[in-house]
Parts: sequence; structure tokens; C-alpha cells
Amino acid sequence: MSAIVVLLGAGLFLALPFVLSVGAVVFLPIASALVLTVLLSPAADRMARWGLPNVFASLLALLMFFAVLLLALGLILQPAAVLLERLPQIIDRVGERFAEVRDRFGWMVQINDKLSEVMGRSAPEVVLATPSPLETLAFATPSVLLEVLLTFLLTFFMIEARVRMRRRLLFERASFGSSLKAVRVVREVQDRVAAYIATVGMINAGVGVITALGAWALGVEAPVMWGGLAALFNFLPYVGPLAMVVLLSLFGVGTAETIMLGLVPAAAYLVLHGIEANIVTPSILGARFTMSPVMILISLSYFSWIWGFVGALLSVPILLMLTAFFDQVGRPNLVGFIFGEPLFAEPASPLVEEDAGPPG
Repeated sequence: MSAIVVLLGAGLFLALPFVLSVGAVVFLPIASALVLTVLLSPAADRMARWGLPNVFASLLALLMFFAVLLLALGLILQPAAVLLERLPQIIDRVGERFAEVRDRFGWMVQINDKLSEVMGRSAPEVVLATPSPLETLAFATPSVLLEVLLTFLLTFFMIEARVRMRRRLLFERASFGSSLKAVRVVREVQDRVAAYIATVGMINAGVGVITALGAWALGVEAPVMWGGLAALFNFLPYVGPLAMVVLLSLFGVGTAETIMLGLVPAAAYLVLHGIEANIVTPSILGARFTMSPVMILISLSYFSWIWGFVGALLSVPILLMLTAFFDQVGRPNLVGFIFGEPLFAEPASPLVEEDAGPPG
């Protein structure tokens, strides 16, 4: 029976992405609203303690987040729109740079052509007709606007209902111990996720400021945009900094006089990320927020597969919420469960350990 339950759980885990992906219009706003509620509830609680009514405190917390989001997008999108006009020229320049490198290694191309002739005729080239970026944006805009509107409405009502939910958790349980445990679980999840996102947000803002100053010092165009991208991509562990290095490399190679000069901004950002990821962030976050890199990558790939870029941004907060929940409830003993042990082992009582005498 244990093996059957584990197999059913694995099947559900594998089938869940298809359900969440097909119903992304419904499930993505709910997941986003849940994360935003956990993030913004402490701010609403603080404003409520200052004397504001619960409805106004909830609305003000949401409006403050919306203002910060619009400001960040404005700092990134406005310079990006200017650079987008020069994108064809940058792409042509990058192609010329790679053509120069290819000409230097022309002997390798000749060897490849000879091998192709020996092994037979090359496969025919297949060209797929894909919609233009403008057509894709036109089709996606109504759905995106609907999901954003639904997300903010759900977030407001969830934040506004937080007091009633805590009251039900506290007074509608069968025993006082279960009430305290339920409230403690909710409080731990909320505090841990809010503290993590706030701390990481300040660290990423510092990375963005340093990146913008470095880009300005190196003469890179639109330094504010690069700083905003660095701060945003730094919310995606491992994948975001790698994407930032690739973007800086392509832009630098496409605008600088030589390839080596074009790679200087990417190399400088790589040094900055190494210092931040290995020294600054671990020393500030500490062991309380330490998560397994394997679990982070699994969560990142899982939710980005389901919901794309937004899912990638939500992956770490969702993983942190699950980690905080299982830390309070008890981590499942999956390996022992296969062999007949309880799924959630009861912790040993410290009083029993103290009263127990020496063996014999």
C-alpha cells in the first residue's frame, strides 16, 4: 500500500503540470495572488496597527506594490524601447563579429564540409512559418491583462480577509493545541517568505545599482536599464545571472570596437555576481533561508515549464512556503513510508529523553 500511494503521488506530480498549464488563466493568478498576499500581509498588518481600517490598509499595501512595480518596469522598458530600434544594427554587427571569428578558424569549416561530403548529402533545410513578434503580442495582450487584473483583485480580497482567516484558525479547531499549531504554521510561512523576499529584494536592488554604475563607468548605453535587468534577473537563481551574462556579451560584442572590449561588461558583472552569490547573500540570509540547490533548480524548471517566466519568478517563493510549512508540520518520510513506516514521524518528546536512564 505504501508503494502504491507513493506511485500515485508521483503520477499526480507528473500530471499536475498539464492541468496547471492548460488552466493557467485560472491557476496562475491564484498562485501569484497567494504569494503576493503572503508578501504584503505584514505591511497591511503594520498599517492596521497604526489605526488604518483593514480595507484601507489592504488597499494601500497593494497600491504601494503596484507603484513599485510600475516604476521598475518604467526604468527597464523605456530605455529598452529606444534600444529596440537599433536591434537590427546590433544583430548585424554581432553577425559580422562571429563571421570574423569563423574566418579565423576556416580550416575547421573546411574539415566539416569534407566530412559532410564523405558521410553523404546533408539533410534538407526545413523552414517553419512562425507568427511575427507583433502578432504574438497582439494575441497575448488580452489574456495577460485579464490575468493581471484577476491577480490584483484576488490579492486584495485575500489580504483583506487575512484577519478573519486567522480568527477561524484560532477559534474553530477541535483543540487549543491544534489552534496554536495552525496559527503558528501560518505565521511562520508568512514571516519566512516575506522576510526572504524583502531581504533578497534589497540585495538585488543593490546589485542593480552597482550594475548601473558599472555600466555608466564603462560607457555602456542605457545603464539604468541594465541595472534594472540585473536586479530582476537576480530573482531567478542560476538561470537569471546566466541570461544577464549572455545579454551583456551579445550587446557588448555588437556595439564595441573589438570582441575583447565587448566582453568586459559581461566579465565585470560575472565578478559582481560571484561576490554577491558566494559572500554577501549567504552572510545576510544565514542558515534559516538555506535551500538545496537541487531543489531550487527542480522548482525553477517545474514552474517555468508550467507558467513560463512568471512561474520562474514564483518558483523560489513557492518552494520557501512549502519548506516553511513542512518545517512546522513535519517533513514527509518518503523513503521510510515505502517500507511501511509512518509518512510523518512523530518527534521524540524531550521529557522522555531526560527521564530515560542508562541502559541495563
